[in-house]
Amino acid sequence: MDGAIGFVVAHGDAVDRARLSWLRTGAPPLPEVLADVEMGSAPDGGWPAVWGGEIASVDATCFRLAELDDLGALDRPAARKALDWLAARQGPDGTWEEHESLAREAPDWAKPGDAEAELFLTANAAFWLTVAGLDARAAGPLDHRVGGVYAGSVHAAAKAIADRLHPDGTWPSFLAAGWLSAAVLYRQELFYESARIQGVLGDRLPQMSPADVAWMASALVRVGVSPDDWLLVAARRRLAETQRSDGGWPSEDGDTFDVHTTLLVIRAAR
Repeated sequence: MDGAIGFVVAHGDAVDRARLSWLRTGAPPLPEVLADVEMGSAPDGGWPAVWGGEIASVDATCFRLAELDDLGALDRPAARKALDWLAARQGPDGTWEEHESLAREAPDWAKPGDAEAELFLTANAAFWLTVAGLDARAAGPLDHRVGGVYAGSVHAAAKAIADRLHPDGTWPSFLAAGWLSAAVLYRQELFYESARIQGVLGDRLPQMSPADVAWMASALVRVGVSPDDWLLVAARRRLAETQRSDGGWPSEDGDTFDVHTTLLVIRAAR
């Protein structure tokens, strides 16, 4: 952890260092840092993607919520509005898709009309609505239910996810959809379905990139899976084996995302 912290301090920007401080000590970020992360939201909530013009994106909004979560800012108006927007964007079958106008620009994992993208976005959106419901600051009349104020949305999403699982625990989507789905199902007390996915993830762990292992571990920890769970123990072992001599972990998306990957590891070990 000392090496990871040193890497973020040396190579991160002001937002990265603020995320590090909150993850380590709960230190509140400066107002200008929060303003930087929250800027650019669409009028009705959510954030556009860099590839999507001015239309709010489910994928981009989930990514921005992850940054705000690392700043302890999911209770702020921008995040609450984005979460409400996510809930309102859910389809009648419990799933999410990007707006059809983004079809030409969207990457594979966010392509409207694509079944694999639909499952990934459903798991991602449901994960963040689950996190918001777990957060004690998400005050609302339904907070005693799993999913808090978004209980209905999360329940419908969990059913849609469970219905798409194969008998062997695999899922018809990208790898990340697996651990996001496992996290959502775990909080819905669908433990058998979640465990089936986790078993598949355990088999794939030796071939996963460090960034994927970090994302998986941080997602499961965030929804309350025990750090002593066998999959998280194996994930920590894998991360220990792949840490670089400079203290960081590599990202498949290029050197500029190495700090983000390293922050995911720190979040998982929090």
